[in-house]
Amino acid sequence: MTEIEFILYVKSQDRSSVFYQNLLKLEPVLNVPGMTEFQIAESVKLGLMPEDGIAKIISNKLPHPNISNGSPRCELYLKVDNPVEYIARGVELGAKEVSKFQERDWGDSVGYISDFDGNIIAFAKNTEVE
Repeated sequence: MTEIEFILYVKSQDRSSVFYQNLLKLEPVLNVPGMTEFQIAESVKLGLMPEDGIAKIISNKLPHPNISNGSPRCELYLKVDNPVEYIARGVELGAKEVSKFQERDWGDSVGYISDFDGNIIAFAKNTEVE
């Protein structure tokens, strides 16, 4: 593999693009009708695709994604240096806080929010002593 891209299906590409741009403090590397992309690591991108766009591709085999809008459909687990700041910024931008930032039994401290479409975003920091 040379590059990895995770694509979230969103109700409003414009609204979600602004949300993720402000949440991640990143400018999109691509922002055209039908796809917005953010370079979140050297070989990792986060894409935002309108639900209606993916529905055109999958329509004869799978249900339209809008039938589950608001339900958790994925989780982005992002390890960052300052997770509490990201969580607070997300809530300020309109995300819902799902679970407070706290130490978890797998060795990370993590807090969870959800975006406008119900996608879960975890901001984490490793707390195990190495």
